[in-house]
Amino acid sequence: IKCVTDLKKEGKDVFFIDDNGRKVGVQKIINRVIFDELIKRDDLEREFRFTEEANVEWIGHPHWFFRISKHTLPYLDNPYVPKSFFLNELDSLPEDLDNYVLKPLYSFAGTGVMININRFDLDAIKDPENYILQRKVEYAPLVETLDIPSKCEIRMLMLWEKGQPRPIIVNNLARLSKGEMIGVRYNKNKTWVGGGVGFFPL
Repeated sequence: IKCVTDLKKEGKDVFFIDDNGRKVGVQKIINRVIFDELIKRDDLEREFRFTEEANVEWIGHPHWFFRISKHTLPYLDNPYVPKSFFLNELDSLPEDLDNYVLKPLYSFAGTGVMININRFDLDAIKDPENYILQRKVEYAPLVETLDIPSKCEIRMLMLWEKGQPRPIIVNNLARLSKGEMIGVRYNKNKTWVGGGVGFFPL
């Protein structure tokens, strides 16, 4: 594990200096950097930039974290996918805005999400190309706990082996919530919330 500030570049080659002062080349990077948090860290002096081409293999490319989720939603037309629109591409706003949520394209853990919105909120957005308007999903509080029932969201973990035509599902993540949204910041001081694994009969 290395901090991004430890990574150095010579041309497109990436390396770091070990405890003995030797250069160690980096061949693969497993990336889990949250970019909107990294941008705020103007105190970090670094040579390596995620946006620059490098002679490394990405294990989970930086684009995936954002583009597979929010960027993809407006292109999906399915009864199981909430209707979503790029804010800058809307000719007119939905009349029932209370049934929609505003989400920044580049955010993590609910940062910048507006749940209860109005037209004034949307008019104040300076960069609408970086937001989507998504129809709200009503989670049913059906998981019994010791106090009030919890809502549940199940995410699938997929691995894509190099050279294979498609990824395969290898595990799941069941996220329990009692707040307005799924996520840590909306479940502070609540019990029987968090992450687990769902088991299904064969």
